[in-house]
Amino acid sequence: MPARKRPAAGNATTAPGSTTCRKRSRADEYDDVACLGEGGFGAVVMARNRATGKTVAIKRLTSTSAISAAELQREAEFLRACSGNPYVVGFEGLARDPRTTGGLSLVMEHVAGPSLHAFLWDRRHGPPLPESTVRAFMWKLLTGAKLMHARHVVHRDIKPANILVGRDGELVKICDLGLAVSVVEPPPYTQAGTPFYMAPEMLLQKPDYDALVDTWSFGCVMAEMLAGGNALFLGEDGCVDEISQLWSIIRVLGMPDERTWPGFNSLPLAMALQLLPLPAGHGHNRLRDLFPEDKLSEEGFQVLQGLLMCNPDRRLTAAKALKHPWFAAPRPAPAAVALPRKKATPLSFIPPTAPEKNVLNIPVAMWNAQRV
Repeated sequence: MPARKRPAAGNATTAPGSTTCRKRSRADEYDDVACLGEGGFGAVVMARNRATGKTVAIKRLTSTSAISAAELQREAEFLRACSGNPYVVGFEGLARDPRTTGGLSLVMEHVAGPSLHAFLWDRRHGPPLPESTVRAFMWKLLTGAKLMHARHVVHRDIKPANILVGRDGELVKICDLGLAVSVVEPPPYTQAGTPFYMAPEMLLQKPDYDALVDTWSFGCVMAEMLAGGNALFLGEDGCVDEISQLWSIIRVLGMPDERTWPGFNSLPLAMALQLLPLPAGHGHNRLRDLFPEDKLSEEGFQVLQGLLMCNPDRRLTAAKALKHPWFAAPRPAPAAVALPRKKATPLSFIPPTAPEKNVLNIPVAMWNAQRV
């Protein structure tokens, strides 16, 4: 699985006279402490500010980076737009760094903890997370999504690897907004993200999707937590393309049609999907079979089912999901997650410098190797 995918071309533009992130510092103000990770995007290091002693995470572009300096600036703009959101990793600024490709590095909040993917992997030999823990995680994630979507930012690559977990699960942060898009910009929008967490409308090449692609992905994350780290819609061996990924969804949720999803037949790939031999039992929704009541309560299942509706018009938004009785259990005080009472900083975007790659032609064996 490639470590990085380019955002869709044409999804963001820079308005004449607009400015990019102004919060900048110098890279030599920081001392590297440890490497946190490497990939096609470059490297992320933990560093400490020499003057303040504050620990941060710095994303640097190497000479072989799959993303450009302009795309790094674009990610910075989205992080800045989410400033104040307690469940999105904080934006610290852009640092001038002549050692890196493009001369810039992205400075972010450092979260002392693993990704949710690594968190679940470390527990793989034990029991799945209890429902109460999953509920606490989902409340934080959906609250973060609600606030992010209120700023018109759609993440488009929600998955366990892009969720950071600290203090034994008390701290939860959404990270890596490199594929985000602003729905203030008009469609069409193209495919972006990781296939196993992509919403059906994106797989079917619907050009005017919205923030509900993220809530589908959060439903996939919820299912994965309940299943002990096993992805719900993991494709078959071979290459993952739109049809095979849709097939894995149909096997669990059933085949959509005009009755359950008005307008389904008009979507670009709907006809191609309908011409294929359908899996046995394709008309039956098996989600409850996979998550019986001894694993997930009726109220919890209603949230999971609401997030995993193929028809986006029937899918729960983050805001509506949070109003469900399942979340009436004790949780962090609302005052702790309120955004500052100030006008949101206007977004200014850096357009992608290269067309989007086809992110779906990915050998599953390669993806599995990355997961380990």
